[in-house]
Amino acid sequence: MTGPGFQWLNPMGHHYGIPRLVHAVVTAAAEVERQRPGGAPLMVGDLSRHTGGRIPRHHSHRSGRDVDLLFYAETPAGEPVTSPGFFKFGPDGLAAVPSERGGPTFVRFDVAREWLLIRALMTAPHANVQWMFISSALEAMLTEYARARGEDPELIWHTETVMLQPVDSLPHDDHLHLRTACLPDEAVFGCEGGGPYWPWLPPLPMSAPAESDETLATALLQPIEVEPHPTNAKTAPFVKLPSSNEGTRGLSEPGAAPTKVVR
Repeated sequence: MTGPGFQWLNPMGHHYGIPRLVHAVVTAAAEVERQRPGGAPLMVGDLSRHTGGRIPRHHSHRSGRDVDLLFYAETPAGEPVTSPGFFKFGPDGLAAVPSERGGPTFVRFDVAREWLLIRALMTAPHANVQWMFISSALEAMLTEYARARGEDPELIWHTETVMLQPVDSLPHDDHLHLRTACLPDEAVFGCEGGGPYWPWLPPLPMSAPAESDETLATALLQPIEVEPHPTNAKTAPFVKLPSSNEGTRGLSEPGAAPTKVVR
């Protein structure tokens, strides 16, 4: 329920995920705590059921590859505070906290700690980040902060690519939704990620390349040679097909295909 730099938001929630996703979140939270010690923990929301399947209030979270992470928060003066829950951060980076949750007051989006978390997730081995659903305004704040820090442009580009404000659900201005893509060995066993698979992720297994129209036309248009009857043969003539170089078609090594003779 709790560990270095993280804590479950709801002890009665669904906290089952594939091991590499859980490991990535735990490791990233600990890295934020290491770099900025003494702050509030990362509040971890729902992952998935123990056996997968639909869970209330979620369209996804069915296969252990999704997790909701509440945003790091701080006071307007810059002091870190525990996230009060799912409260909406506006374009100014502020979220209103009502009286029943300790307000009335405001908390501010902790851009520095949030960027450290995202950077740790993007660079974690086997995290395979496919999406980070987040509002456009908060994405812009994180991107500008990363540029101002002089972060690696390629990392910023990858992060900008995976951060997205969904068009078919809430804008995700109150939490970050992280989804991990299928690894190649998971794809072999039927994992279907859906959506794009980014070119910087480990390559998925590929089927044999389709033969081009030019290759097929060349094979069809090659002439057929007919050999004469053997003097004592009582069967149909031998038809000698043209030699085919299977290596050029990805079926065998070049030169390995023998001449075919069909009787």
